[in-house]
Amino acid sequence: FFFFFFKERQKERKRRTNSRSPFVQVLIAVLREGGEGTPYFHFEPFPAPLHIASTLLRCFATVFLPAMAAATMCSAHFTFPASFYIPQHDCRSGPFPSSDHIPPRKPSSPLLPSLPSHCSFCVPLILRFPPNFVRQLSIKARRNFSNIGVAQVVAASATDLLAFSAPLPENVTLKANAAGAKTATAIVDSDPIVLGVPPPCTNHVPAFTQTTRAFKPNSTATLAVHAGERTGRPKVSDALTTPIVQTSTYTFTNTAELIAFQEGKHASFEYGRYGNPTTRTAEQKISALEGAEETLLVASGMCAATTMLLALVPEGGHIVTTTDCYRRTRQFIQTVLPKMGIKATVVDPADLSTLDHVVGEDVSLFFSESPTNPYLRCVDIELVSKICHSKGALVCIDGTFATPVNQKALSLGADIVLHSATKYIAGHNDVLAGSLSGSRKMIAAVRDLHNILGGVIDPNAAYLILRGMKTLHLRIKQQNETALKLARALEAHPKVVRVHYPGLESHPEHRLAKRQMSGYGGVISFEVAGDLDEASRFIDSLTIPYIAPSLGGCESLVEQPTIISYWDQSPSERARLGIKDNLVRFSCGVEDFDDLYEDVMQALESV
Repeated sequence: FFFFFFKERQKERKRRTNSRSPFVQVLIAVLREGGEGTPYFHFEPFPAPLHIASTLLRCFATVFLPAMAAATMCSAHFTFPASFYIPQHDCRSGPFPSSDHIPPRKPSSPLLPSLPSHCSFCVPLILRFPPNFVRQLSIKARRNFSNIGVAQVVAASATDLLAFSAPLPENVTLKANAAGAKTATAIVDSDPIVLGVPPPCTNHVPAFTQTTRAFKPNSTATLAVHAGERTGRPKVSDALTTPIVQTSTYTFTNTAELIAFQEGKHASFEYGRYGNPTTRTAEQKISALEGAEETLLVASGMCAATTMLLALVPEGGHIVTTTDCYRRTRQFIQTVLPKMGIKATVVDPADLSTLDHVVGEDVSLFFSESPTNPYLRCVDIELVSKICHSKGALVCIDGTFATPVNQKALSLGADIVLHSATKYIAGHNDVLAGSLSGSRKMIAAVRDLHNILGGVIDPNAAYLILRGMKTLHLRIKQQNETALKLARALEAHPKVVRVHYPGLESHPEHRLAKRQMSGYGGVISFEVAGDLDEASRFIDSLTIPYIAPSLGGCESLVEQPTIISYWDQSPSERARLGIKDNLVRFSCGVEDFDDLYEDVMQALESV
């Protein structure tokens, strides 16, 4: 092969004419772009004899394989497929193009149409070259008088083209258009379809569906990254991330399609309040994390709680909840639901005997957080579910403090698990959202009411939740470790009266938490030695945490529940609810533990 080109270049140098051998003409014809302009590679005088040996040695490893492959392509039969002359667009994602959307290329030389339309050339033998490699290499070759060019240019061109081991289908023919160029035409049911060339690098939605292997991971970490986004999400070009579908409504092609939608034969969201592709992908990811059949994502955690209670508790029903509870949820249960004839009974999270006595035929639902807010009490989800189900009552667990990483409430027997996705699930303190996960039938009942009430999450917020869940397991691991070490340090400090954290042996439900949780969360509640002012002095002395409500984000947050949640209540009312003036709630972020520890220790010195 090299000897041939050596002789050819000698002849070219002597002749100084445009005449070339048929083999060189074939190479040049293959390398022409669209049959017009100059070939990608121009033959130049061979290097001086002194450089021949070193050049051959230098190029042997990179030239030999592609050169032999090119020689195979240009065998004695000169068998090229008609589809061989199809260029691949520069905005490709895979090593070889798909034949679904790339049209045939018009012949670039009079030599090529006369060649047979079958070929045994094997593309995988050729190394993959980057886009525009041919053009770049030819420029370098002309500049440096290198003999690398010919073989690698041929090989690079081959990898940019389609190669088949069979002739073109019988229903595909070459047809000249008005400009005289030939294009492939497929005859389907006697209707010709001319395969045109789409403009390169356009982000159009492809008409084909990406095929993937079955996605069945077992770990929470892998589910957090990939669940919901491997299949079913909207496909835009070759984008890795799920797109934000920012629309308020959805269109129909014609009336027949609209009727098909109304009859359940055509899939569509119809209107923005009823669903969104981005939101749907986030729902599927949460379902995968919780092991649920279905998930509903709404505008906030309170929206999820109120919609669920209104949908599942009938008029005149009965709700059982626990003493330690998020204040706004308690307000809704005790002040709003009674207007609809729904009564509520409050029990201690660990008082199962009272629960067994209270739950009767009229109880519709048991609702509790686990761990609770702010004292982090734990409910025996498995035992509570058995008691309630035996009496025909549903069980809904608010798992916001636990997250799907630390606790699987549905697998423990709960019917529904609720999350304020604002917290750990989104995890960046930049979005409001709530979620409900459970059986398909139960979530469908809540979704029907949600479609009436509203409370729709914005697609941008849904995307932020998707983004946040990809690092959920990493953040939770860091927050679990930081909170446990900090809780132990606080428990040993003389200026801390008591620490409330389920990971401590002193916690009343430590054994239960150890059994039904894999981690204890990133929130610690503790009582500072002193009164309200001493607790305030401690908080004001901190330098890393922000004074703010909420929890579960990357930044550490600290608050006094007395001030931030119950300041409008009298001291006696706060005492009745169990809210102490010296209580501090500390939400650990993802900062370094040593930094947080030093900051907390120096702040305690001010108490």
